[in-house]
Amino acid sequence: MQHILKGALAVSAFALSIGFAQAQDLAPLNSDAEPDRMDWSELDARFGPLPAPPAGTKVGGVSKTLTNEYWRSLGEGYANVAGKLSIEFVYQAAQSEGDQLGQLSIAENLISQGFNALLFSPQTDANLIPAMEAATAAGIPVLNVNDAVIPSATHYVGNVQKGNGVNVANWFIANRPDGGKVAAIEGQPGVYAAGQRTAGFTETVTAAGKFEVVASVPANWSREEAFNAAATILQQYPDLIGFYANNDGMALGVVEAVKAAGKQDQTVVFGTDGISDAYAAIRAGDLTGTVDSFPVLTGEVALEVALRLLAGQDLPRVVATPQALITKDNVETYATTDMAALRAALLAQ
Repeated sequence: MQHILKGALAVSAFALSIGFAQAQDLAPLNSDAEPDRMDWSELDARFGPLPAPPAGTKVGGVSKTLTNEYWRSLGEGYANVAGKLSIEFVYQAAQSEGDQLGQLSIAENLISQGFNALLFSPQTDANLIPAMEAATAAGIPVLNVNDAVIPSATHYVGNVQKGNGVNVANWFIANRPDGGKVAAIEGQPGVYAAGQRTAGFTETVTAAGKFEVVASVPANWSREEAFNAAATILQQYPDLIGFYANNDGMALGVVEAVKAAGKQDQTVVFGTDGISDAYAAIRAGDLTGTVDSFPVLTGEVALEVALRLLAGQDLPRVVATPQALITKDNVETYATTDMAALRAALLAQ
């Protein structure tokens, strides 16, 4: 209880800036459509340099899983800022992307450990609601970070999920003018990001008039399930011209199925996330492209936003982070691990 009270006192500026009673009245969050939003690139211009955090500031992060490179990279971004500012940061995650109760247990344990703020990347839109409510009651601000969306979240950092699918659909429209049959490999059913990515792709490519989405099936973020789903779809539609998968792990499973069917020259494959294996597969000519949502940069921005909130800054409800469609034509531009260079490239796009 002493830890919780200490955390509540430490965030009094935050509590005053948004008002916890007001937070309860917020409409359910739709991170893509929320009008109270800003772009990550505007933070310094609108709110000034990042305020120096008080000595002893502690921030905790709860992620989906560390078996997926995307979430490890997000943690790397958190660590970059924490190390630079000498603040204490703890990053924990569930054993797998389907361990919803395990993730909730981790979040609940962190609430009692005296953190000044918490960063949640929930497995579904619902599984961390009890932890968010407990943290709010204890006076601890919670920042929802890519990609599932907690409806009651007061602040969210992440990219426009629907835009992931739109980017891929626009590639098909520009590069396959004759149209054709395409398929989507979805993530976990009920997860906001998966639904939005799929909708962005299917709505945009269908509206072009020459494409038919012949299949859209979930593979639960699993490379093996994606391989099996893609193999079945290719048997049913041997003239399929392309796949869009909701993450890169699944996309790489689809690539294996396309190779096994001998369709490499006919059927293109796109993923989402921009993990290193996806970049390598693009260079090798196996994966056509990925929508990189730059998890290291997202982690940096998210921790910066959390610290600005602790400093009492009245930020918009959503801070949108960048994304870019990566193909063989620009893969080296965005492959850099130099975060200053990456920020510059993104600002110039």
